[in-house]
Amino acid sequence: MTDKHALLGTITIGQAPRADITPILLAALPAGVRTLHVGVLDGLSPDDIAARYAPRPGQALLVSRLLDGHSVILDKAAVQGALAGKVAELEASGCTVILVLCTGEFHGLGAQRAWLVEPDRIVPPAAAALAGDRQVGIIVPLAEQATSEAGKFSMLSRAPLCEAASPYDDGLQAVETAARTLRERGAQMLLMDCMGFVEDHRAAARRASGLPTVLSNALIAKLVAELVR
Repeated sequence: MTDKHALLGTITIGQAPRADITPILLAALPAGVRTLHVGVLDGLSPDDIAARYAPRPGQALLVSRLLDGHSVILDKAAVQGALAGKVAELEASGCTVILVLCTGEFHGLGAQRAWLVEPDRIVPPAAAALAGDRQVGIIVPLAEQATSEAGKFSMLSRAPLCEAASPYDDGLQAVETAARTLRERGAQMLLMDCMGFVEDHRAAARRASGLPTVLSNALIAKLVAELVR
């Protein structure tokens, strides 16, 4: 039975609602669950985004999607500074569960009352549990993230292999190439480490590699559904 009092809030680091992720989430949720979607970049012009979130040389990066479908590369530290305000905004709106629509690692993020779900705390240990002693290959959207986000995968029994393919800009062929390369490098299981990857990307990776492939947003959607039943 669906919790009639549940209100699920989501935060994208881009602009909401996310036409790519929302259908995956809604497909997993019980009927009747109310949702509220916000984005760090909501209402901002390209100039505003550049002024507040422009990448800095040598600093960690994130990539997300705007309402017009274009991708944008953002300074991770600046995004993290804005996330707390978005969590507070959703709590003030009555959200009982808040889901961050990003697999990036954000230290110190918290909620006062709501149940905060951070994919970076769930996806890596889940991948480690599924893989056991097997070699995991990870597809990241930006090559730089192979280094900047490596720490969150420290619980894997073997250091992960990484290849980059953007879910926003590169197309399915790039995903296939990344998946095939990971298999050739020795990967025995693939993880698509960005909430922007969708079922078409997973199918392409699986087809190219022949390996079990975990789609981060589908995994998270199924777990969040359990919190609002």
